[in-house]
Amino acid sequence: MASGHPWKFFRAGGVDQVVLSTAADILHLAELDQKLWVALACPVAGTEIEPRTLKLLDVDGDGRIRPPDVLATIEWLRDVMSDLGDLYHPADEVPLASIATASTLGRDILAGAKVILKSLGKADAESISLADVSSTEAIFTAMKLNGDGIVPAESADDEETAQAIRDVMAVAGSVTDRSGKPGVDQARVDAFFDQVKLFADWFAAGGARASYLTLGELTAAAAAGLSAVREKVDDYLTRCRLASVDARAVTALNPSEADLAALSTVVLSAQSESVAKLPLARVEPGRALPLSEGLNPAWAERIAEFARVTVAPVLGGPCSSISERDWQIIVEKLAPYSAWMAARPVADVDKLGPDRVLALASGNARARVTDLIARDAALSTESSQIEAVERLIRCRRDFMVLLRNFVNFSEFYGKRSGAFQAGTLFIDARSCDLCLPVDDPGRHSSLAALSQAYLAYCDCIHTVNKDKRSIVAVVTSGDTDNLMVGRNGVFYDRSGADWDATITKVVENPISIRQAFWAPYKRFIRLVEEQIQKRAKTAEDEGNKKLEVAAAETAALDSAVPKNKDTEKKDAPGEPPKKEEKGIDVGTVAAIGVAVGGIATFFSSILATFLGLGMWMPVGVVALLLAISGPSMLIAWLKLRQRNIGPILDANGWAVNAFARINVPFGGALTRLAVMPAGASRSLRDPFAEKHQPWALYFAVVAVLGLGVTWLLGKADDFLPPQARAATVLHRESPPPASSALARRPGSVHVPPASEAPVGGSP
Repeated sequence: MASGHPWKFFRAGGVDQVVLSTAADILHLAELDQKLWVALACPVAGTEIEPRTLKLLDVDGDGRIRPPDVLATIEWLRDVMSDLGDLYHPADEVPLASIATASTLGRDILAGAKVILKSLGKADAESISLADVSSTEAIFTAMKLNGDGIVPAESADDEETAQAIRDVMAVAGSVTDRSGKPGVDQARVDAFFDQVKLFADWFAAGGARASYLTLGELTAAAAAGLSAVREKVDDYLTRCRLASVDARAVTALNPSEADLAALSTVVLSAQSESVAKLPLARVEPGRALPLSEGLNPAWAERIAEFARVTVAPVLGGPCSSISERDWQIIVEKLAPYSAWMAARPVADVDKLGPDRVLALASGNARARVTDLIARDAALSTESSQIEAVERLIRCRRDFMVLLRNFVNFSEFYGKRSGAFQAGTLFIDARSCDLCLPVDDPGRHSSLAALSQAYLAYCDCIHTVNKDKRSIVAVVTSGDTDNLMVGRNGVFYDRSGADWDATITKVVENPISIRQAFWAPYKRFIRLVEEQIQKRAKTAEDEGNKKLEVAAAETAALDSAVPKNKDTEKKDAPGEPPKKEEKGIDVGTVAAIGVAVGGIATFFSSILATFLGLGMWMPVGVVALLLAISGPSMLIAWLKLRQRNIGPILDANGWAVNAFARINVPFGGALTRLAVMPAGASRSLRDPFAEKHQPWALYFAVVAVLGLGVTWLLGKADDFLPPQARAATVLHRESPPPASSALARRPGSVHVPPASEAPVGGSP
């Protein structure tokens, strides 16, 4: 995309990154090709930028910051800030004069800021800080109406309206107001008063109270008593009527002997369900229902209550029994009330009682509560800007931090304090500044390993509150001999709090070419140590077995039968012949000799090859070292060129858009080794130091032995005078000299022929 803005770039981590230094750079950021952005997405959580800030910048609310969110925030800031250059001077407060009033949005935010300051008693303040808006609940608590369309009882102007709001919450439930208090909204108010109206309409449908209160104030109790036993009394009287029709029904309609026998085997009580299923009394043709004697125990109490509150008021006095005709009179007397109650609407407002419901229906409580909600909602525009004010202040403080960890990585490459860095891990005499939070080390390491960096995953426990967290530390300097699972260290987070850290997993990769040079030799030594330990363990086990066998044989000597000399020499008849002890096999000795000779020949040939190089011997040594360490160093060099932070951040939910390298010099700055401070003095006297070995003597002896072997092999004859040559001294033929005449010069040593050579000499 073409852009007329004069962009500037700097190079870091092998990537050209845009410079953000002026307000114009921010305003024209939409014109910069997104392929030049270092990152294209980052999570709202998991960075050192406050999650609340990133949540306010997350325009689409998907939990991730993307370029559209960043550009939308810039457009928003352009309308609400007089000068975007203020973003380069982070602060946790915004002067009211810096809020743009040329746009409607800016004026609304300014009005919201003034509302906040007024509610806090700071109406004359010239700036508003993050602390002023840090607790929106405190702000809205100070405001009687806060524009959210929800009114708690405390927002009412009078007690009657407040009580109506409490009634609504008791029946229809509540919703939390911005101040954190329970309140009601218009939907709940409408649902509540609709129930109130339905109940009032039902109540009015009953007409005059005399039309259904046939017993006056006793009608409700009488109807309740009737309802409690109506079904059971109908059952009993119907059974008696059937018995009058056919005498055979008497036996069938009364409990059978089997039914009664079944009851005899269980523990019975007046509340037993099996007892309650039996008829109210004995069924006989045309019999009246007894009200006091001969009743089913499960129903005796309810029949007694029915007789007191229902039968006596209806029939004009106490009765010991009622006939079928008396029952019809009672039912007909209470029929109007029963029919009216059957039509009673099922509504939660019943819990308030009829009198309170009718009072709410007849008054203007609904209108007063609805008016209060409308007045609260009218302030929505002004009150909604309170969150916008918080967003503005947080952008003033944190937006440039986001840009410098998103559009470019200048915070990381410049100050080594990227927003994704969680703190510093101190372990094994080094400090690792590149530490990132981790949720799932197993899943994280599968992708982070592609960074070609040495990773140490640690579980951390806060030393005070015992909180737990996991981190991954990128080790970029020093060696790794003492970094292993189980090593402990201390992790300091960005706030300075310390955590106990323990390595739980290691992803090994080269740290430096120097380490790669020594890696094969260290690996060889480890293998040798492992083999020695393994063989020593095997030998120890075999020795223990032999000791056990010897101990067992010794313990069995007491029970052994002694033998005479003849028995010891000859085997008993019928016994298998004893195996003869064999001496050392000559073939075995020869094989061992051949093996030892082969090994000696191999090392002798190597030594002879090196000694045969003559003045090129140092080159040969270097070539041997390169042959051993070269592949490891080459692999390390290739991996170090590929080492970058991208896969590590991608495993944390980022979308890194560039190959952000961590080269060796920059890695040395991210992991710092222990160094004595400048001007420090040190005493080299160590009372527990090991005794010094005479290494100079050892080297001198090795050098003399090496020269002696070289001389014995005749490899140094070309550099020595004839008298000092090995062939001359040892009386053996040396390689043909440059001129045979030299060997015959007067004064030269006579070399005897092979036949005259001393015994043991070389031919």
